[in-house]
Amino acid sequence: MPDRAPQPVDRPLPTDEARDLISLVRDIAQHEIAPKAAEEEDAGHFPREVFRLLSESGLLGLPYDSEYGGGDQPYEVYLQVLEELAAARLTVGLGVSVHTLSCHAVAHFGTKQQQVEHLPAMLGGGLLGAYCLSEATSGSDAASLRTRAVRDEQGGDWQITGTKSWITHGGIADFYTVMARTGEEGPRGITAFLVPGDAAGLSAALPERKMGMKGSPTAQVHFDGVRVPDARRIGEEGQGFAIALAALDSGRLGIAACAVGLAQSALDEALAYASGRRQFGRPISDFEGLRFMLADMATQIEAGRALYLAAARLRDAGRPFAKQAAMAKLHCTDTAMKVTTDAVQVLGGYGYTADFPAERYMREAKALQIVEGTNQIQRMVIARHLAGPESH
Repeated sequence: MPDRAPQPVDRPLPTDEARDLISLVRDIAQHEIAPKAAEEEDAGHFPREVFRLLSESGLLGLPYDSEYGGGDQPYEVYLQVLEELAAARLTVGLGVSVHTLSCHAVAHFGTKQQQVEHLPAMLGGGLLGAYCLSEATSGSDAASLRTRAVRDEQGGDWQITGTKSWITHGGIADFYTVMARTGEEGPRGITAFLVPGDAAGLSAALPERKMGMKGSPTAQVHFDGVRVPDARRIGEEGQGFAIALAALDSGRLGIAACAVGLAQSALDEALAYASGRRQFGRPISDFEGLRFMLADMATQIEAGRALYLAAARLRDAGRPFAKQAAMAKLHCTDTAMKVTTDAVQVLGGYGYTADFPAERYMREAKALQIVEGTNQIQRMVIARHLAGPESH
């Protein structure tokens, strides 16, 4: 079958700098990420060397202030970078999204001293972050978390004890943004902390054995009396849950962009196969049933891209965007699941084999409907914006 090279996405970027940035990302994706993606995912290899390259290239702090080593890029541009990275390998795109999420608390709620002390290394110093909110018994109900931070008698250091679950980069991160209970039950008793990855008493379980994204380590992280100075408390005591939710609104847009990138790769694979595969004397892309399937796939991808960019532009303008972020996460990840499943169908029997990437895309897409708030939770968020909170 002849090769049909995918055409780059035509992006209406706001500046020449943004266009140069996307060109850089595409070059890295084409030469450093995509060629090794299938082999390394199959082997469960996390590409830390790629993240070092991304850091050196200024791509791990794009939406943050250049004063601290960030890229000063609007979310509209940052998310399109994520999409390009995820299209090459979801482990990389999602990893950059999680790292960016992990920097959010210090960047937006930290003191000036904390920002000066920590952000340069976090944004451009080769470090990798993890975000610790979920626990085994508090996934969607995050406000019921049990990990506890207790101040010592001198009122200086905190001791954190508990276990976080489903942590991307668990066990390999250089720093963890951790939500822990410091007061009453419920959302008002939670505080945020910045915990070094090498802190005494911090350990990780073996990574979870997952259906997809095998190259991205997801693990429980244990805190056994981990001592953290009060200077690493982020925000006020009891403000942690609000900090967590603010980060998640932005993080959901990151997941949406990753989902669109994954779906785009699946569509490109399906198009290439359909153009080269011949049955009944002509390419299968000539058959109306399949042409309509490809048209639907492309339409849903374009709709998802437009939805996450519209939400990003609201964020960049300083306007409320939580409802639109939930909509984008919901639509884009459901689209990724549908498009990758259809891509397997287009390839037929070959789509079900590991000789082609379609089956990997389908397995990876499922995770995106679950992480950073399941799609059922997104529907609850959207409904609350539309009809108000549920009556009890």
